[in-house]
Amino acid sequence: MSIRIVLTAVATLLATTALADARPDSRRLSCDEIRAMVQSHRAVVLTTGPNTYDRYVRQFGNECDWPEVPMSAYIPSRDGHCPVYRCEDPPDDIPN
Repeated sequence: MSIRIVLTAVATLLATTALADARPDSRRLSCDEIRAMVQSHRAVVLTTGPNTYDRYVRQFGNECDWPEVPMSAYIPSRDGHCPVYRCEDPPDDIPN
């Protein structure tokens, strides 16, 4: 019975490690690679720092849930700061 528990624990650890690698790190990608990834997948979750990540989307698309809209943001990339879009509530001061 204890061998089964050990094998289950090892399998869980390996699966968790594999999932951690599934989220690309923006700091290791060029800005062009980040933008191409977002365009081709429509939305991508990227690691942006040691303890931070977020979901980035295309500027024109329907990847945001209402009432959120794509708002510009800058994230770290291998070659500097990269302009991207993420879903946020629209500002209250948008003219009609």
